[in-house]
Amino acid sequence: MRILHIYKDYYPVLGGIENHVRVLAEAQVRAGHHVTVLVAARGPRTLIEEMSGVQVIKAGRLATVASAPLSLSLPAIVARLRPDITHLHFPYPLGEAAHTLLGRARRTVITYHSDIVRQQGLLRFYRPLLWRVLAKADRIIATSPNYIATSPYLQRFADKCVVIPLGIDADRFSAPDPAQVAAFRNRIPISADECRSSKEGISAKQPPSALLLFVGRLRYYKGLDDLLRALTQVPAHLLVGGSGPMEQPWRALAQQLGVAERVHFLGDVPDELLPSLYHAADIFVLPANARAEAFGTVLLEAMAAGLPAISTEVGTGTSYVNRHGETGLVVPPCEPGALARAINLLLSDTDLRRRLGEQARMRARRPEFSQAHMVQQVLELYHELLAASLTTSGPANSDVDLV
Repeated sequence: MRILHIYKDYYPVLGGIENHVRVLAEAQVRAGHHVTVLVAARGPRTLIEEMSGVQVIKAGRLATVASAPLSLSLPAIVARLRPDITHLHFPYPLGEAAHTLLGRARRTVITYHSDIVRQQGLLRFYRPLLWRVLAKADRIIATSPNYIATSPYLQRFADKCVVIPLGIDADRFSAPDPAQVAAFRNRIPISADECRSSKEGISAKQPPSALLLFVGRLRYYKGLDDLLRALTQVPAHLLVGGSGPMEQPWRALAQQLGVAERVHFLGDVPDELLPSLYHAADIFVLPANARAEAFGTVLLEAMAAGLPAISTEVGTGTSYVNRHGETGLVVPPCEPGALARAINLLLSDTDLRRRLGEQARMRARRPEFSQAHMVQQVLELYHELLAASLTTSGPANSDVDLV
């Protein structure tokens, strides 16, 4: 099978969708398929390279507008390709438009990662084509039933939607390196006096050595600013794993709030260190403030490591992954006070924290959240669609190279 994935970026660019595309592409190569990923290059030249058996075409980038790369060569490349399946990873308007107008795949699958949330000006112009993109797709993958129920776009096409949650390798997060765990914890100087004096209102009755963890790209919708404000009422340190455009503003905010000494920005953490980072923490917090946080793979990773999670109710898959009162706590978005109360509740109740953490570990190991299950479900969907195409249009010419 010849498979084409289209998105705006690919590894080594870090991000949830970028990592998802890489996992799918490499697994599909291992299953014996010919896989191409088409993305925008970081510069003006078009590059073609092979990465772990995946053919990666990076179309020359003209500019970046509203976080979306513009490329004159990408539509021309789409018009030349002859895949059996084109798998679009939404949202990337240029890729979707190029495929809808010029693509020549036998079948089209869209993974609908998120609504277009912030770029409302762009959406006004793109919306007519967006309806056409969704109407033309043979299947739309949603990562949770929650998103189908709450997205105004998916609701209209619910009959062609299928739920395939994003998956993780839970085993990878169950056996950390003890030395690495100790290294993460030992780098944080924590004392009871520091907790008592850092901010008025912090309770000295709660454990001063508590360690909160946030992992993710530092983008506006992650809501880390709300967590920083909550930290003024919480006797804990916070590890922040990740980088992004909001890093400097959020560092400045930590200084303004007087919590900078208890907030530790780690930058991008290598994949091999992530299990140990999760095990070093006591509570995982994902304080998202918008629907752009559509699933929260990091929630699954933290839960697989046995961490209770605190997330926010933004009407997406985060509340499908983290269940209130079962695997953690769910609070309203954009409310630092509610975040602080949830954190303090878990810090003050060791038994509750342990119970939620163990139930979180069990939920993260459910079959529907496994990486292997995700890959299998996607491939089965491809085969189902191609089998249907054979009955309606006969076999396509599979002797033409992708490029």
